[in-house]
Amino acid sequence: MSETFDAALRHGAAALKAARIDSAVGDARALMLWAAEIDAVQLTMRLRDDAPGTVLAKFKTALDKRVGRQPVSQIIGGRLFWGRWFEVTSDVLDPRPESEIMIVRALVLPRPKRVLELGVGSGCILGTVLAERPGAIGLGIDISDAALSVARRNLEFLGVSERGNLQKGDWLAGITDSFDLVLCNPPYIAEDEMSGLSPEVRLYEPHMALSPGGDGLASYRAIAPALRRVMATGGTALFEIGPTQAKAVADIFAEFDWAKPEVLKDFDGRDRCLAFTV
Repeated sequence: MSETFDAALRHGAAALKAARIDSAVGDARALMLWAAEIDAVQLTMRLRDDAPGTVLAKFKTALDKRVGRQPVSQIIGGRLFWGRWFEVTSDVLDPRPESEIMIVRALVLPRPKRVLELGVGSGCILGTVLAERPGAIGLGIDISDAALSVARRNLEFLGVSERGNLQKGDWLAGITDSFDLVLCNPPYIAEDEMSGLSPEVRLYEPHMALSPGGDGLASYRAIAPALRRVMATGGTALFEIGPTQAKAVADIFAEFDWAKPEVLKDFDGRDRCLAFTV
């Protein structure tokens, strides 16, 4: 039985609404664009056309996955971050808009020569900075081989892989170079908060990238003692935090003679990032 693009979209959105997915309309549209391999303008022009059976079948399969609360980014294979496309799999965190606050700050700092990202994940943060700062070279560290593979593909897609080295490692262990800019979005969700996460996050994103267990602060405790030795004079380190963690994280770094950091707020006005300067 044939169905127009418009009818398929309406039925898809209804199915997602029935599954209590708040972003039902937008998600249905994103899944249709992916299934049909067309852009938004083309979809608008074809709303009254019958959708090919292959497209409808692909759309239906995608809808079923979304009803099961798999994130859209994992279904379609990626997401935009700072206007660029990044591959996303279940091995990496889904790039989040609130993490863009680190990019906002990084781009108003003096242009760095050397950039380090700890916990590189998908590579969306390091890759964006390298793309925006063609004169910089970077190093991305992650303990997950699978995440490093995703990051490598993303840096290659952006055309910055020749300036972005990736290596397996445990935070700052073994790093001897100095950097003008250090970036880090570590796992910071407390263990007792994990059960309250959305199914999209709790069931489909890598737990090791979400929470270190306990109070969620273990990653900062591991990094703080060695941070100064990898920082170039005049350099800046940016750490993403949970919205209630600014004081606790600042106190951890204060034990190692770091001055009180600047607290940066995300686009919703919540504490989201700490900026330390040498």
